[in-house]
Amino acid sequence: MTPKELQNELQKTFEQFKNENDALIEQVKKTGAENATTRQNVENLNKRIDELQDALSKCVERNDELEASVNRLALGGADTQANNDVAKHLEAFNALTGQSLDAKAYSEYTKAIETYIRRGEKVGGIANALSVGSDPSGGYWVTPDRSGALQQKIYETSPMRQLCNVVTISTDALEGPIDNDEVSTGWTSETAPRSQTDTPQVGKYRIEVFELYAKPRVTQQLLDDAAFPVEQWLLDKVADKFSRTENTAFLTGDGSGKPRGLLNYSIVSTDDSTRAWDAIQYVPSGKSGGFADDDPADALIDLVYKLKNAYRPGAAFLANRTTYAAIRKIKGDTTEQYLWQPGLQAGQPATLLGYPAIEAEDMPAIGAGSYSIAFGDFRAAYTIVDRQGVRLLRDPYTAKPYVVLYLTKRVGGGLVNGEAVKVMKFSAS
Repeated sequence: MTPKELQNELQKTFEQFKNENDALIEQVKKTGAENATTRQNVENLNKRIDELQDALSKCVERNDELEASVNRLALGGADTQANNDVAKHLEAFNALTGQSLDAKAYSEYTKAIETYIRRGEKVGGIANALSVGSDPSGGYWVTPDRSGALQQKIYETSPMRQLCNVVTISTDALEGPIDNDEVSTGWTSETAPRSQTDTPQVGKYRIEVFELYAKPRVTQQLLDDAAFPVEQWLLDKVADKFSRTENTAFLTGDGSGKPRGLLNYSIVSTDDSTRAWDAIQYVPSGKSGGFADDDPADALIDLVYKLKNAYRPGAAFLANRTTYAAIRKIKGDTTEQYLWQPGLQAGQPATLLGYPAIEAEDMPAIGAGSYSIAFGDFRAAYTIVDRQGVRLLRDPYTAKPYVVLYLTKRVGGGLVNGEAVKVMKFSAS
C-alpha cells in the first residue's frame, strides 16, 4: 500500500475502533457487562491500528531506499565517467546472460527496470524477466539486486537517543554544575537596616561511561568464499545489538557496570519544591495495576500538569505498545473525545492529549505498582554520554582458523534534572 492508502486505512480503522469501543462502553452502562464479540472487535481493531502505524513509517523508509537504489543505476550521461560505467555494466550483463545487447537496447532494459521499481509497472518484453527470472531474459541480472533480500527478525527497542541529550566526551566521565537553589529577599523601608540574605548554592552531577563489548568469530574460509558479505553482516548485527542493549540500560539500568536508567532513580510522590533534585515525582493512576474505573483520563491530565510549564513545549509521552493499547480506549471525562489520536502523516507519531506518544518497548508493562508511563522533556531530564563510537579490533592470528572480531563501545547515561520528567505509578495512591 502507498503512504496515502495507509493513511486512509489508518483513519478508517480508527473510526471503526471508536465506534466499537463506544458500543462496548454503552453495553457496560446498560447491562453492567461486556459483550464478548464487541470486546474482541475492539481488541482486533486496536492491534490493526498498531500494525498500520508501523507499516506507514516503514513504507516511507522503503520508498526512500528504492529511490536511492534507482538513482544509483547507471543509465547513461554526458560525462565520460558515466559512459564508462554504462559500458562496464553492459559488458557484465551480456557476459552473465549470454545476450549481445547494444547500448541502446541495454538503456531501454534498465529504464524498464527503473519503471518497475518505481511504480511496479512491467514494460514490454521485460515482464518475463521480472516475473520469471529466467537466465536468457536477464532474470539473474535482476534477482541478486532486487529479489535476494535478507529476511531478518525485527527487534523492538526504545528511541532514547532521539529523545535525550547526547554528549560526546574525551575522558571517562561527564561532570557539570547543578543550579537548583535561589537567593533570599526581603522587604524593607527607606531607613530600616538590611540583614544578610542567603546566597544560592550549586551542586554537581557526574556521569561515568561504561564499556559494552562483543567478541564474535568467523572462519577465514567463510569470509573468503561466501558470496554474502558475512563480516559486514556480523558487524551490523553487533551494532544493532549494542543499540538495543544501551537503550534498555538508559531506561532500566542499575548503574553497576552499565548506565543508570531513568526509572532506576528514586521515584516519590512529593512535589518539586520539597523533592531531591535527582528524584522523580510519580502520579498515581487511581487503581492498582490499571486506570481508575471512574474518570480514568484524570490521571493522565494530572500527569501532564504536574510538569512545570517551561518543560511542556518539548514534552512527550513514553510507554510501550500494550500500554498505549489500553490508553487508546480512554475518552475525556467531559469532552467524550478520545485522548489518543493516530499519526496520519508519515514519520509523525501519534498524539496523547496533544503531545507526541512515543513507543518504547523497554518501558514496563502495566502491573501492580508499575511505572509504565513517563511524560516530560527527556532532553532536559536525561543525558547520554559517548566516549567513542564502536571500535573494532580484527584479530586473524590468535584463534586460527577463526577471525575474531572484538568490538567495544563506551557509553554512559544519567538523570540530570528530575523536575523535567514525571511518571505514572499504577497504584491507588
